[in-house]
Amino acid sequence: MHVCKSCAFHANHWGEWNDSQLLPTIQKLMKGYNRYLRPNFNEGPVEIGMSLDIASIDAISEINMDYTATIFLRQRWRDSRLMFPGSESVSVDGRLVSLLWIPDTFIPDSKRSFLHDVTVENRLIRIFSNGTVLYALRITATIACNMDLTKYPMDRQVCTLQLESWGYNLQDVVFYWTRGNDSVKGLDTLRLAQYSVESYYTSVSEAVYETGNYPKLVLHFALRRNVLFFILETYVPSILLVVLSWVSFWISQSSVPARTCIGVTTVLTMTTLMMGARTSLPNANCFIKAIDVYLGICFTFIFGALLEYACAHFYTMQEFSESNGNGSIPIVSASQPNQSVEIGSTAEEPTEQPANSDTKNHAGSKEKVPNQGCGLSSVKDASRRAASVFIVENPHNIDRYARTVFPTAFLFVNILYWLYYLFL
Repeated sequence: MHVCKSCAFHANHWGEWNDSQLLPTIQKLMKGYNRYLRPNFNEGPVEIGMSLDIASIDAISEINMDYTATIFLRQRWRDSRLMFPGSESVSVDGRLVSLLWIPDTFIPDSKRSFLHDVTVENRLIRIFSNGTVLYALRITATIACNMDLTKYPMDRQVCTLQLESWGYNLQDVVFYWTRGNDSVKGLDTLRLAQYSVESYYTSVSEAVYETGNYPKLVLHFALRRNVLFFILETYVPSILLVVLSWVSFWISQSSVPARTCIGVTTVLTMTTLMMGARTSLPNANCFIKAIDVYLGICFTFIFGALLEYACAHFYTMQEFSESNGNGSIPIVSASQPNQSVEIGSTAEEPTEQPANSDTKNHAGSKEKVPNQGCGLSSVKDASRRAASVFIVENPHNIDRYARTVFPTAFLFVNILYWLYYLFL
C-alpha cells in the first residue's frame, strides 16, 4: 500500500508539468527540419558571421614555408526553422551536429588539419530562441605561408588565415567578421620562440574559381623575427673569427707555422659556421639571405688575411734571396786598381792587343752590338717597369698597412650592411 502511494505521488508530481512549460527539445526543433536545405532557401543568401581565437602557433617552418596553429572557430547564422518561444538558449550535444545544417567552411591553404576529439569531438552547438545558431569547434591546422627570406634573419613575414565556402557561392552564403578586427583574439598575448606578432587585421573578399565566386574571409598578421638569437649564435662568432684572423698581423713574418696555423684554422672554422647556418634553411638558389651575405663578407676578410701573409712572406723571401744570392760583390784587380770584375762573370780579363790590330773588325763589332740588343733591351725594360709596380721596398710595411686597412674596411662594410638590412 505504501508503494502505491509513492507511485501515485511521483505520477502526480511529474504530471504537473506540460509540454508548453518544458524547454524545447531537439526532437521538437527537428520536427519537419530538412538539414540538406540551407536556411532561407530560395529567399536570399545566408549571412554567416565569423570570429576566432588563436590558441597557439606551435611551429613556423622556413623549410616548408608554413605554420601550425590551433584555433577556436566560431560561426553564427540564423535559421528561422529553429525558432522557439522564450528568451532562452539551448546547448546541443556536439555529436548531434549531423542533424543540423552547417556551413561548409574550409581553409584553402591548409596542408594538414584535424578536429580535436578528446574526450569527445570539440564541437559546440547553441541554438537561441530567435533561430540564431552558434557553431564552434577547435581545429589544429598546418597552413601555407609564402615567405620572403632575402632579409633573413632580419625579415618580416606576413601570413594569412583564409576561410572560404566550399560549395555555396555568393548567391547562397555571405561571410562577414562579427566585430571587424576585434573578431580575432589571442594574437596580442601570443608568445612565440623566434617571432613576435607585429600587427594584424581582417579583410573580406571573394574567391573566384571556374565554378563561380565564393565568399572569403582573410586574417592577415605580420611576424617580426627576433634577431637577438642569431646575433649571439652566428654574428658574434663570425665577427670574433675575423678579429682572430687579424692577430697574425702582429706576429713576426718569420713565424711561419704560427701565422699559417691561425689563417687555416679561422678559414676552416668559418666554413663550418657557414654550413651550420644553412642547415635550418631551404636550399633554394633563389634565396640569397642576409645571413649568407654577412658570412660571405666575414669569410672574405678571413681569407684575405691569409693571402696577406702569403704576399708578405713572398716579398720577404724575395728580398732575402736578392741580398744574399743574386747580388754582385766587387773585387779590385791587382794589375788595374781602377777596374773591377764580378764573381761568376763569364767575361775574361782584358788583354793587351797590338797597336796595329784590325781596327775595322773592332769597329764593326761595336756597330753590331747595339743593333742586336735593341729589341731585347726594350723587352727587358718593359718587363722591369711592369714588375716595378708589384715591388715592395719593405715587406714589413704590408703588415703595418693591414693593421689599419682590414679593421677600417670591415667596420665600413658592417655599417653599410646593417643600415641596408635594418632600415631599407
